[in-house]
Amino acid sequence: MHRILVTNDDGVYASGLQAAAKSVQGLGDVVVVAPSGQESGVGRSISVFEPLRYAEVNLNGFRAYAVTGTPTDSVIIGIFAIMKEMPGLVVSGINVGENVSTDTVTTSGTIGAALEAASYGIPAIAASIQAVDQGDKFDLHHGAKHSFDVATRVLGRVAEKVMRHGLPEGVDVLNLNVPVSATEDTEIAVTRLARKIFKTSVQERFDPRGRPYYWIDGELICCDAKGTDVQTLYQEKKISLTPLSLDATAKIDLKMLEELF
Repeated sequence: MHRILVTNDDGVYASGLQAAAKSVQGLGDVVVVAPSGQESGVGRSISVFEPLRYAEVNLNGFRAYAVTGTPTDSVIIGIFAIMKEMPGLVVSGINVGENVSTDTVTTSGTIGAALEAASYGIPAIAASIQAVDQGDKFDLHHGAKHSFDVATRVLGRVAEKVMRHGLPEGVDVLNLNVPVSATEDTEIAVTRLARKIFKTSVQERFDPRGRPYYWIDGELICCDAKGTDVQTLYQEKKISLTPLSLDATAKIDLKMLEELF
């Protein structure tokens, strides 16, 4: 039987993590290894200046472990310290808050964990649901505020296909994003990454002593070219499935740079 590693960036007790584990429960031996707390926005960061620990936790019948580190740390500890073998699939999510565009591919802990798994040749899926309130993305997500029913079923179908057929050549990660309005009949569209999702801005504030501090924020960009994940999720309200590759080499004739330099 294949072994499946499930992780996330919202923390080991997040409802979305249990939903992800449930989605692949019948496809293999599920092992859950996730950060002990909220780790959103850390990308593919790895702990190299401090030791890591893990503890077994009770997660509604799933074999689960909490890691004192990042999502990437959790994948590494899960594979090399807990499972001690390569799983047949890694699922990261289900994240509260959509992960679309190049902005989130490089900052999302959910996607960072999937990319780490892919670096070992393991098929990986990153799964997220849309958050109407952007502040929801950074909560602890222990309660039942969000419904994962549709995302759980869609993720299960995608995972079953990947387990059976593998990923196409050149694809390392599937990035799945489910709109808040999705139903069982919502279409799945294969998309490409939009360039941006946030119109970045910085707020300057002052502490009680009058010294400035800063919050990075930004409004959502909800319109883009047809075929992008942003347009598909926000405007067409379809489920977005974007194939990602670890190879970030620019698709150009390399001789152009050779001649320039």
